[in-house]
Amino acid sequence: MQKLLLLVLGVTIGFSCSKPKEQADLLVYNANVYTVDQDVPTTEAFIVRDGKFLALGSTEELMEKYKVKELYDAKGKAVLPGLIDAHCHFYGLGMQKQRVDLVGTKSYDEVLQRIVEFQKNKMTNFIIGRGWDQNDWEVKEFPTKDKLDSLFPNTPVAITRVDGHAILANQAALDAAGIDASTKVEGGEILQVDDELTGILIDNPMELIENVYPEPTVREQTIALQDAEVTNFSYGLTTVDDAGLSPNVIGLIDSLQQADALKIRVYAMVSNTPAYVKHFLNTGPIKTDRLNVSSFKVYADGALGSRGAALKSSYTDQDNHFGAMVIGVKEFKRLAKRLASSPFQMNTHAIGDSANSVVINTYYDVLKGDSNRRWRVEHAQVIAPEDFEVLDENLVISVQPTHATSDMYWAKDRLGELRMKGAYAYKKLLNKTGKLALGTDYPVEHVNPFYTFYAAVARKDLEQFPENGFQKEDALTREEALKGMTIWAAYSNFEEKEKGSITVGKVADFVVLEQDIMKVEEDAIPDTQVKATFVGGEKVFEN
Repeated sequence: MQKLLLLVLGVTIGFSCSKPKEQADLLVYNANVYTVDQDVPTTEAFIVRDGKFLALGSTEELMEKYKVKELYDAKGKAVLPGLIDAHCHFYGLGMQKQRVDLVGTKSYDEVLQRIVEFQKNKMTNFIIGRGWDQNDWEVKEFPTKDKLDSLFPNTPVAITRVDGHAILANQAALDAAGIDASTKVEGGEILQVDDELTGILIDNPMELIENVYPEPTVREQTIALQDAEVTNFSYGLTTVDDAGLSPNVIGLIDSLQQADALKIRVYAMVSNTPAYVKHFLNTGPIKTDRLNVSSFKVYADGALGSRGAALKSSYTDQDNHFGAMVIGVKEFKRLAKRLASSPFQMNTHAIGDSANSVVINTYYDVLKGDSNRRWRVEHAQVIAPEDFEVLDENLVISVQPTHATSDMYWAKDRLGELRMKGAYAYKKLLNKTGKLALGTDYPVEHVNPFYTFYAAVARKDLEQFPENGFQKEDALTREEALKGMTIWAAYSNFEEKEKGSITVGKVADFVVLEQDIMKVEEDAIPDTQVKATFVGGEKVFEN
């Protein structure tokens, strides 16, 4: 049968019929296509022309109508729309590849070993790294700078916690930033013991250290972006929502895309600083076929792992500690009102139930019933019962399922039994809002979107723990998870008419998988490999 089909295809390409055929660029055939289009849920073949899906149907009928330049035999593999990461740090991932990688370290001593090895090879004037997590160590306390001071007395060292909400800096870095025991910064903490700096800075004070980082060159930034693109394409990601960028980096992304030196599509959230807000409110949104700049990324609070998430009542494991808002409530409301009168979305990081309450209620207050602004709550990690009741389809909730499976070992210690019922509650959030955008938050978590899919569906870690899933009542179905990584993510970006499903007229972004994540045994989902990734009908990755 396969030989006969190939013969038919060869004859059809080689000879014209009496009825002239339409020209097209690509036929993908012998595929198990999940279109994520409710009108045509599955198909076996489709045609691409000028970077867009032109037609769907059977191989025979498509070959009868179209003369194509290229054939792609999917060999029965599953084909999905190009995957969208609805919340990540694309540029940050690329920059991380140029720095000390501390992800997966099991002790502070291992962190130090990696830094020493890095510096032997790089000999940099300022050592920067990211990825440590004290919750993964035997001693689950914040480290101090003493050993760093001993190893690097003259070279500044600053290493960021995996969630991006705490930094450990040595004395040389603290001196470079002008930080001493009297330094005060609102919206975070500079930790001290016996009036001595420990080197730990949480949330807003981190900016003092980051402000003295050496500026990367344009070449270094370009390499970072292109390195990140290679990684994302290898996992079938064709659009990334970068949660917080400067105008300079956005401009570089645009120039690289225009020069065809960066093919990935980027929904770029502008970092919330007064200068950046002023700049883009004056110039307005940017929209090309590859770049979408129409939102601002705002931080309401910190992270749960570093006890910076703002809670309504104190942390269960630290009495009289509530976390902190990193932006004042009045300032947040003023900014929301300002953005409400602009065409921009407001996308706010909110982890704790107090922060989520402020964000959700402020959104509804300033938007005054406008049903299509699609303002986003990023993470929505802990929601109080009364705030669930407020939610409806007028807000977009953007969550990262692997946060649930990364935090499940210690989250109850922070929150207690009662608050856990509203934590990582993805099914409840979906039922209230009708859609859920899914992402990874990489490099906080792994880039792999199949880990996202597995965490959403199985609510387990990669060791298949716990056996029956973590708070399994809030698991998503496979269909819901797929929509969250395609059409619902596109909707959250105002891009559902151009991407997110294999639909005639949309951009031809799609991914071919080695196994069918919609049917394979649940615990095999994380092993999924990408066979090929296409952007605009162009193959950009092949395994």
